[in-house]
Amino acid sequence: MEDRRLELIVSYLLRIGVGASAFLVMAGAVVYLAQHGVAVADYHTFRGEPAAYRSLTGLLALEALRHGEGLIQLGLVLLIFTPMARVALTLLMFLGQRDWIYVAVSALVLATLLYSFFSASPA
Repeated sequence: MEDRRLELIVSYLLRIGVGASAFLVMAGAVVYLAQHGVAVADYHTFRGEPAAYRSLTGLLALEALRHGEGLIQLGLVLLIFTPMARVALTLLMFLGQRDWIYVAVSALVLATLLYSFFSASPA
């Protein structure tokens, strides 16, 4: 019975994370189209994302959330963090069960995920 409850908690975490991410991306798309829907695309010059959208603190600033691009970026970051949160949650569950082999494996996977996310150099 305990395993079933843990599976339900993990499934709710994944559903909420993906649902919230989809909501943010869709809200960002609506805001973006409302602000820039009639603009003509210029594909001759590449323009990267503004600096505010390249860091988590920049994305969480209120100024970034007023623009569709900021909401879309935040939704994508949430989508990336959802599996990381799942691994962290299962790590805590295995700690509670004192299943040390799975604690070690989960900790290694979480460390790898966090390292790969935070060590990426900004473009």
